[in-house]
Amino acid sequence: MSEGKIDKTIWQGRIDPEANSQRWHQKVQPFIENGAKAWQDRAEKGTVLLGFCCDEGVRRNQGRVGAKHAPDAIRKALANLAWHGRKPLYDAGNIYCDDGDLEAAQKQLADKICEPLYDEHFPIILGGGHEVAFASWSGIYWHLHDTTHFKTTESAPNIGIINFDAHFDLRAPEFLHTSGEEQNWILDIPRTKGHSGTPFAQIYHSCYGPIKFQYAALGINRASNTQALFQRAKELNTWVVEDKDINLNTLPAISEQLSQWMQDKRTIYLSFDIDVLPAYQAPGCSAPAALGVELSLLLPLIEQIKHSGKLMLADIAEVNPRFDIDNRTAKVAARIVHLLHSD
Repeated sequence: MSEGKIDKTIWQGRIDPEANSQRWHQKVQPFIENGAKAWQDRAEKGTVLLGFCCDEGVRRNQGRVGAKHAPDAIRKALANLAWHGRKPLYDAGNIYCDDGDLEAAQKQLADKICEPLYDEHFPIILGGGHEVAFASWSGIYWHLHDTTHFKTTESAPNIGIINFDAHFDLRAPEFLHTSGEEQNWILDIPRTKGHSGTPFAQIYHSCYGPIKFQYAALGINRASNTQALFQRAKELNTWVVEDKDINLNTLPAISEQLSQWMQDKRTIYLSFDIDVLPAYQAPGCSAPAALGVELSLLLPLIEQIKHSGKLMLADIAEVNPRFDIDNRTAKVAARIVHLLHSD
């Protein structure tokens, strides 16, 4: 997708004759980087979709590949949805990982994320495997580094990570170097080699000095996470809610806990791994859930996060069109994006 254009073979759908009947394919615009433009000439603040066509992390993690096809599948599911937004919608195209160099693709995505953040847009990243999470967080980190410079403890990023997921994704990555310089939280984040099961561990190892690792994992499947991972989550002071504990009766208490957890965070990064849902709702993923959490239970929590006023970026991971049924999983992902963008 070239700058200034969107793919009309993807963004297409019905056109209704009635007034106020527009759909997403009629409203989406190409995202053009503002660069050095004066502020008065910059594009109106809105939502920016950016695809991460990558399943190298899933391949390394011995999962079912195919997630690299998800971004355009989600766009197609979005295209014909009814429009209920007031702010603009932009499409920034895709970042590709076709050569197995996941680390380069993650850096490219993180760099790309910085542009809409600088112009105060709301990016939604369409994955891709959950290795997208390390790139998403890195993009927020670099953006805040450039805009606040981390000169004091008070100006350091205070980022809360909320992950709806059946898995902790806290498995240990491979460190590519161990120089003392990487310990300086101002200079850089450590170079690691990971996969779809390591992104939040990689983020943890990137948190130095006043940058704290603040992680909430909601929808965790005990049968899919080892004792070591539960212990690791405990050591990292992770707020954990298991899938079996999210239901209509517990939802008010979880919502209250969520409000309290977000209270002292300045910025929220939301990650949604589609395998947190039951297999019948999300069959198209690397690891379909035997139990999972109903989407109807998670949407109110997502809306709560959205209305906190702290949400800086969101991503959706692990949609795998190769194993989808009637585009069911892509449609679920589209519904989440619809909620995040619409007023």
